[in-house]
Amino acid sequence: MTHLRLPDEMKVVLEGIAISAASDIFIIVHSSGTLVLIVGAGPTGLVLALWLTKSGVAVRIIDKAPEAGTTSRALAVQARTLEFYEQLDLARAVVDAGVKVAAVNLWVRGRRAVRAPIMDIGRGSSPFPFPLVYPQDAHETLLVERLAALGVQVERRTELLSFEQGENGVSALLGHADGAQERFEASYLAGCDGAHSKVRDGMGIGFPGGTYEHMFYVADAQANGPVADHELHVDLDTSDFIAVFPMKGEHRIRLIGSVSVPLAGEQRTLTFADVSAAPIAQMKIEIEKVNWFSTYRVHHRVALSFQRERAFLLGDAAHIHSPVGGQGMNTGIGDAVNLAWKLAAVLHGEADARLLDSYEPERIGFARRLVATTDRAFTIATKSGPLAAFVRGHIVPLVVPWLFRFGPMRRFLFRTVSQIGVAYPDSPLSVGRAGRVRGGDRLPWVPLSETADNFAPLASRAWQAHVYGSARASAEAACAELQLPLHVFAWSPEAARAGLARSAFYLVRPDGYVALADGDGSARGLRQYLADRELAPGTPRFR
Repeated sequence: MTHLRLPDEMKVVLEGIAISAASDIFIIVHSSGTLVLIVGAGPTGLVLALWLTKSGVAVRIIDKAPEAGTTSRALAVQARTLEFYEQLDLARAVVDAGVKVAAVNLWVRGRRAVRAPIMDIGRGSSPFPFPLVYPQDAHETLLVERLAALGVQVERRTELLSFEQGENGVSALLGHADGAQERFEASYLAGCDGAHSKVRDGMGIGFPGGTYEHMFYVADAQANGPVADHELHVDLDTSDFIAVFPMKGEHRIRLIGSVSVPLAGEQRTLTFADVSAAPIAQMKIEIEKVNWFSTYRVHHRVALSFQRERAFLLGDAAHIHSPVGGQGMNTGIGDAVNLAWKLAAVLHGEADARLLDSYEPERIGFARRLVATTDRAFTIATKSGPLAAFVRGHIVPLVVPWLFRFGPMRRFLFRTVSQIGVAYPDSPLSVGRAGRVRGGDRLPWVPLSETADNFAPLASRAWQAHVYGSARASAEAACAELQLPLHVFAWSPEAARAGLARSAFYLVRPDGYVALADGDGSARGLRQYLADRELAPGTPRFR
């Protein structure tokens, strides 16, 4: 940024950029049309920026941190996230860089009590039927590189100081590391700035919930022993929770567990020497080297609202919860995709601004259910006392193998943890039912051959129609008139198993969710659906 010393209160306007000064603080006002200011460059903010950029929306992404994080707690990349990434041509790079988890191992009294294979737990339900471990720091690096290739740089050491909302946009005051301040005008503001969100504070939105009693740690280590086998291991013996995740490379693991020392009145920096040694010894882990170590508190909170006019909350700024199930980062990415396509539609004139009002009801209900569910699971995993110990040490090892052998339960577990079961049946954008598929459901995955599936057209990130069987002439005519891409797939046993109805008409949103399910296939409700919601998707101008 170039600084010019100007007389007090002087203002110069040049090509839409106004520069003013008061004393030694200079404020540069940028005027912008269709632009989204993203605060926070974690995975949520980066995915939002990437989807919008690929959709032809100009973005600016800032982060007050001087550099991207080099340590991370988030490890799991769920199948639904990988499906979104396939739409961004990113999934293969993430899968190749990560570790597919072959099995979950439960340890009791110093022995491996349960080994449950999970490599293909989602077979037939998703093109990514496996759990994947890919640490957040590497994840962020990849996203930053993809954004940079599109000409978008993360602006580090740039902080949101305050903002005001008006009828036509958001006016944000930004602070730079050198003390300079900048006034920036954007159409919309996205708060992806974590649990201590400045955007949420500026929106005046409460963040109720609580904090768990224990302090937890995450450590990257070189180790030997039975847990260094590229599988997931969890100790069930005591309330000193510990989980061991596989990492890329030989003998490299990531440990997440509880800190054993009392924290009341402690001010010193904790180290790996402070962690509970008992579960590490019980799992026969031989630590050769600790590459890095970090501690953190675990919270469970959901913001009272995710939107105020032109400002939105996403990711940890909107919801935080325990790490059970590896849901946090993936939920934030789901927020980003949900909001991104809606912002793009509004800014391109393909939808009325009230489309954005569907973001909060679609995402806040899921966030509340997720926090409640992970809270219960985390409480069981960490609760002390003889009853809790008995449940973990005797009941869980008996029940878990049965759960993973029982087909319907395996499918339920995968749908839940992978987030492919996330649906919006009560959304104002969801209408109808055909077969087992309702408006608001994720479009079921249907393999067409070893190398092709019905998800391929979703790479356009555009509204489209799907028919499995034969399309009616009226549906073909309506799609042609509306310039809506129509994809007709041959009827197959795979389509039937997925719950689709033969020759039914499915209107699919840019994020791969079914908007309208018309059982008779005539698309009679298509025009009315679009008119009622003031949607005119047509042929996207920026893809």
